[in-house]
Amino acid sequence: MNFEVWPEAIELGRMFAAEGYELALVGGPVRDLLLHRKSHDLDFCTSARPEQFEHILRRFGHDGFWDMGRKFGTLGAMRRREDGTEVKVEVTTYRSDTYDPDSRKPEVNYGDSLEGDLSRRDFTVNAMALRVPELEFVDPFGGANDLAKGVLRTPVDPRQSFDDDPLRMMRAVRFVAQLGFRIAPETAEALTDMVDRIEIVSAERVRDELVKMLLSDRPRAGIEALVDSGLADIVFPEIPALQLEIDEHHRHKDVFEHTMIVIDRAVALETGPDGPVPAPDLTLRLAALMHDIGKPKTRRFEPGGKVSFHHHDAVGAKMTRKRLRALHFDHHVVEDVSELVNLHLRFHGYVEEPWTDSAVRRYVKDAGPLYERLNRLTRADATTQNRRKAMVFSSAMDEMEQRVRDLKKKEDFDAIRPDLNGDEIMQLLGIEPGPLVGKAYKHMLEYRLDNGPVEHDVAVAELNRWYGEQTK
Repeated sequence: MNFEVWPEAIELGRMFAAEGYELALVGGPVRDLLLHRKSHDLDFCTSARPEQFEHILRRFGHDGFWDMGRKFGTLGAMRRREDGTEVKVEVTTYRSDTYDPDSRKPEVNYGDSLEGDLSRRDFTVNAMALRVPELEFVDPFGGANDLAKGVLRTPVDPRQSFDDDPLRMMRAVRFVAQLGFRIAPETAEALTDMVDRIEIVSAERVRDELVKMLLSDRPRAGIEALVDSGLADIVFPEIPALQLEIDEHHRHKDVFEHTMIVIDRAVALETGPDGPVPAPDLTLRLAALMHDIGKPKTRRFEPGGKVSFHHHDAVGAKMTRKRLRALHFDHHVVEDVSELVNLHLRFHGYVEEPWTDSAVRRYVKDAGPLYERLNRLTRADATTQNRRKAMVFSSAMDEMEQRVRDLKKKEDFDAIRPDLNGDEIMQLLGIEPGPLVGKAYKHMLEYRLDNGPVEHDVAVAELNRWYGEQTK
């Protein structure tokens, strides 16, 4: 193997060795090396204590140093290569964790050997090390073999491992999505038997694993593993609930399967870094996952054997807001994803009867900054197997998007306001600030959306007409 990928690792190893300390590259960077992936964030472990190696890291990291993880035995540093590449390193003293079964976080104790440190890691593929500067490969648990097979297995008994740190169950699911691995049978069995242990893990730590899973190359595989393991029943129960529901078109075995297809399609519709929805986009992927979670609550059996899900968009938006808040997502993520779920059926009326310009303006106005994501979610949700229907739908969406582009050449959609502002309304009508001004402003906004920009005299005439009706 060619280990010259990280000259900084060799250099740092020599600096530690010069003072009599062991240093080894561990975990993800070693795994990525064997997978021929580039990595510029390098994790090390050492026989030295933080107070013993702090001066070495400060000398190495002439472009940055941090010590937020000092209480866990971790210090970090950063330097830039001549080409501008940032190389970040974190060094942690050998650990030997002890766990309180009722605690959310492990209690960290220092260990005395590299092998002992590796034994407390989550999976064998992350329990490999490379001693530096001598480049000795250390793999006491067969991680390289598991890596070659694409298997996730714990270094110690999986029940002990998951009992020690239940978050490792979420990490297993995340690695299914990120690496395309499968969970070894005995590890999967332990995971399923112990899912209740996840309840002691904080919502923030669960959320962080979900985010990493959703932003991976294979979010669908991760979600399916989350559901199959039983973890989703606890951390995201709205998703497995979809398995019980037949959708109204009978084109999928259940709404869960439809949702998985929508996620795949939404990911495929993300853009490059210069496009309107750069991949990977968390908001779009969450909306694709949650767009139909209102269906179980709204399912109705209609005459003739049909099934309906009336208002599942509005119901789903409320459920989305509640679940994402429980997982402690940022406020703007909660609101954006909920709004996408709320609006995801909006375009379907256009297919049946093309909208007026005013309806197109309302669609863009209501979508606001979510317009590009909403269109992609809507396209992803159109999973009909009927080729003619699919072509009609796609053509209608193309047409609507072109109309929006044409209208935007004439007016600024991002700044649609009434032709008269609040001060002008009060002055023209001779009224004081109060509810009536708000009603007048709202009416003039509706008029603007219906008619586009109009001359000032026309707007004044409409305001006076409306006011006359209010004061009859």
